Amino acid sequence: MWQRPASEPGISRLTGKGDTAMSISIEHLAELLSGIARSQQAIVDAIERENGGWRNAHLIPTLNVAANMRHAEPRLLDLPARILLRYQGRAAVDNATIVADLQRLLALPPSSETDDVANAAAATAPSPLPPAAARMAAKLSAAGASAAPIATVPVPAAAPSASGSELDFSKPAG
Repeated sequence: MWQRPASEPGISRLTGKGDTAMSISIEHLAELLSGIARSQQAIVDAIERENGGWRNAHLIPTLNVAANMRHAEPRLLDLPARILLRYQGRAAVDNATIVADLQRLLALPPSSETDDVANAAAATAPSPLPPAAARMAAKLSAAGASAAPIATVPVPAAAPSASGSELDFSKPAG
């Protein structure tokens, strides 16, 4: 029986009689899901070449239903269809986004050390930055880079007070 070399990072396998489990890293799982979607995309491209317009008329609507696109928070069940849906666009599919989706869906902490630094900083004080921007800020601060803040949240100015007569726009200004 073929067995992956033990030097392969992120994959461990129980060896011995009655092997029942295998562990795989999130990065490897993301690559596997992306590869499966790429092979499905090859089939979609072949059908599209034979029947022009099939993708937009039949595949995209069905994939939107399968990916549960109306639901704001996707489930793990929806992820493979969402990955295939990403392959339908012109933009390249990034494995980092798949890894981030898997970490969020499996409720796993980020795997890199810089992500751990960002999570520790986020736990101590609430941040107005999105998580990705907070990780980048933590990475820059850990590297000792002196840079301007990546993003700031604008604070709305107080609304000017006006009496009721000043808000009547049916009368000419004067």
